[in-house]
Amino acid sequence: MTANKNHSETVPPTETKTDLLDVLRTLFRWKRIIVLACLIAAVGSAVIVLLLPVYYQATTVFYATSPDQATPELLFGDGGLVPQLYGNENDIDRIMTISESDDLVDFLVDSFRLFEHYDLAADSPRSQYNVRRYFRGLYDITKSKRDAIQLSIEDQDPELAAAIARAAREKINTMSQDLIKNSQRRSIAAFEGDILAKEEQIGVLSDTLQGLRQRYGIYNTEAQSESLTSLVSATETNLVSKEAKLRAFQDKGSRNFRDSVAVYEVSVAGLQEELKQLNLKLERFNAGLPKVLLYTRQYQQANTSLSEDKEKIKQYQATYNATIPAILLVEDALPPVVKSRPFRTLLVGAAVLVTFLFTVIGILLFEAYRDVDWKAIYQGQ
Repeated sequence: MTANKNHSETVPPTETKTDLLDVLRTLFRWKRIIVLACLIAAVGSAVIVLLLPVYYQATTVFYATSPDQATPELLFGDGGLVPQLYGNENDIDRIMTISESDDLVDFLVDSFRLFEHYDLAADSPRSQYNVRRYFRGLYDITKSKRDAIQLSIEDQDPELAAAIARAAREKINTMSQDLIKNSQRRSIAAFEGDILAKEEQIGVLSDTLQGLRQRYGIYNTEAQSESLTSLVSATETNLVSKEAKLRAFQDKGSRNFRDSVAVYEVSVAGLQEELKQLNLKLERFNAGLPKVLLYTRQYQQANTSLSEDKEKIKQYQATYNATIPAILLVEDALPPVVKSRPFRTLLVGAAVLVTFLFTVIGILLFEAYRDVDWKAIYQGQ
């Protein structure tokens, strides 16, 4: 039973062949209508495409550079890394974001008076939106498979298209540089604030150190320490010698040695007073030495840090004032000599092909349902 059923449901090849021949017979019977429709489509589309404006596309190609080119630590050899020339994915994304920004579009609209060029109203509430939308329909920014950025502008004037593409590229370069310079400007301001604070700190340390030197009489720690120690030692030795001689003359008790005893008594008294004053100076020196050394070390460290900051701010200012490009030009935008659109032959061919297909489908549907009583169907019979 199953085999017989499958055999009965299979369409014989002769019936399929007959159906195809019926389709061909139908189409040949309507061939004049088909040809006429295609001719009308060809002529009509040809007239329409001849009225379409011709557009020319100017293209410029460039690479994004690395922000390392504007990093003072890398440029002046303070870092351990070598600055990279070409930007990475993040740098390319930054350039692409700038290229798609409204600021760039508005700059080009104002620079080239595109409201008038595109014949758009400039005083309507949606004027800025309309001109941006119209411009973006003619503007294209893409990244190639080799990480190059390709910027293209279409316009009916090839010279204007090239000029807009070049202006857009230069504006992208300027806006990218401004982003980096803004960061550098903030760093310079931070260094300037730090330098002012350290100069004030150095002023306070200098005044404090000067007061300590005057108070303790310390002006050269190494020389004074060595000098005072030597003087105390020499005075003590001299005092011991004088005291020994004085005792010797006193022990003899002779009237002939009275003058010598008096001389040595005066010398011993002078040396004792000198030793007392030296010990006082040494005690004062030792009392003030730790404070003077502490403030001297802080003063030197602050001066060293201030010198480093001043050197760094010079590097940042030199980098800030330098013109470091944010892009590397590969191909300039030249006035195009070949139109980018419309492709008239393709448009006419597509119109003829679409007309042919719809005409054939319409004829086949008409032939298939020409005997149907549409009125009865409409009335629900």
